[in-house]
Amino acid sequence: MVYLATFALQAPAPGGGAASMIWMFLLLGIFWVIMILPQRKQQKKRAEMLNALKKGDKVVTIGGIHGEITEIGDDELRLRIADKVEIKLAKGSISRVKGE
Repeated sequence: MVYLATFALQAPAPGGGAASMIWMFLLLGIFWVIMILPQRKQQKKRAEMLNALKKGDKVVTIGGIHGEITEIGDDELRLRIADKVEIKLAKGSISRVKGE
């Protein structure tokens, strides 16, 4: 008899599963808004910046090298970092465009 009373106390309440599912979806929605959406917005902004690069832009690479774009292709570009010194880089290695 004690066993039955213990079992009855451990039985789930009716409707508890649906409430748990609602909370789980609510938490997933909050996670999406806080984490995923801002990251997507930042990635879109970066892609726009990379697509807008043009010859003559002064840029900074991810490694901190400052220079001026002398030639640009689909995936690569040439960056003048000093007089008569140019390096070839992947387009994705550009961190930001310097404003003058």
